[in-house]
Amino acid sequence: MARDLLRVVRERDAYANLVLPKMIRDRGLSGRDAAFATELGYGACRSLGFLDAVIEAGAGRAVVEIDGPLLDVLRLGAYQILRTRVGAHAAVDTSVALARAEFGQGRAGFVNAVLRRVAERGPDEWVERLAPPDPVGHLAFEYAHPTWIAQAFADALGARAGELRDLLAADDERPAVHLVARPGEITAEELALVTGGEEGRWSPYAVYLDGGDPGKLEPVREGMAAVQDEGSQLVALALTRAPLLGPDTGRWLDLCAGPGGKAALLGALADIDGYHLDAVEQAAHRAELVRTATRGLPVTVHVTDGRASGLAPGYDRILVDAPCTGLGALRRRPEARWRRTPADVRDLTVLQRELLGAAWGLLRPGGVVVYSTCSPHLPETVAVVGDLVRRADAEQLDARELLPGVTDVGDGPAAQLWPHRHGTDAMFLAALRKPR
Repeated sequence: MARDLLRVVRERDAYANLVLPKMIRDRGLSGRDAAFATELGYGACRSLGFLDAVIEAGAGRAVVEIDGPLLDVLRLGAYQILRTRVGAHAAVDTSVALARAEFGQGRAGFVNAVLRRVAERGPDEWVERLAPPDPVGHLAFEYAHPTWIAQAFADALGARAGELRDLLAADDERPAVHLVARPGEITAEELALVTGGEEGRWSPYAVYLDGGDPGKLEPVREGMAAVQDEGSQLVALALTRAPLLGPDTGRWLDLCAGPGGKAALLGALADIDGYHLDAVEQAAHRAELVRTATRGLPVTVHVTDGRASGLAPGYDRILVDAPCTGLGALRRRPEARWRRTPADVRDLTVLQRELLGAAWGLLRPGGVVVYSTCSPHLPETVAVVGDLVRRADAEQLDARELLPGVTDVGDGPAAQLWPHRHGTDAMFLAALRKPR
């Protein structure tokens, strides 16, 4: 199953976290077998750059010269040897058996030879032999990140760039599952008792799970809870806590709502106070996900471009959870770090500025817009916010005050969450209030 996952990710640009759960269900895996398949598949996707460098050294040729299906087997074998407790002999034998069954004895011999060379050195020895000499490049190789992403993290850490090793290590681990208890339906305490989870540290609605399939949990099936990173919960809550000038008339907007997690939490909170949320999503299939997530809540979904939504201005609170590189959520998307490139940033920052500008036009005087990204990359965060502050004379609020009890989120006025500090995705948020 792990081999098949690597193949579909490579051949179809599929998302591992969407494909694997269905494969596990379809093939009837459970318990330790399902956990092992997940570790092998996700782990090999996360470690791709590191594994390929070692395979090239063992094979004496570039990975682009190795047939894709054979490379999948080599990656899976190398991952077991270098990053799990599976014995090298067992990893080589099972990999050779996979190759022999599909390609015959000749190619199985090639797999055997390469993986035996891989097993001649431990992971630390391979790092010392193959990692770039500069400190950031060395850490990036050791923790299986492209160097440009590691550098972006270091830049965002600023004076605390010495935490880069801890950040990369946290980003290279499989994260815990976070649930959100729907306000008005179930409390976090009740959800933790029902699911056997643990109440979250920061969000009053968060629950942590050790593992398992959250889709099988009754509160999730009944719509009383959903899977949502605690950092995303904090972003939605920050919008509701931001101080307005004048009364809150209950007219809220989520300008980039798909797939609907933050809209559902905002909609549940709006429902308690008799407020209403408009949710904008340009893609029809994602808009349908928003409708499903917010069913039964005072939420109206608009299938339109947030930059030209046609909505009437006058909103009290607007969330712009902008499309971004997703560098802050790489641990939840195993293959994403190897697909993103620095060239992606340029187009995204243009879109981010346009969306934030559109939100500003829809905001009433005295209203607040919260801008957030699941990326700490400075061009997508402080640069976008700073541009609007300069152009629109926006008042930037201290976002740290909107995260009561959450420690170590930066020097302000924006706030930055981190996997190694908070156990959340690396969510950025800034709050801007329109002067009267």
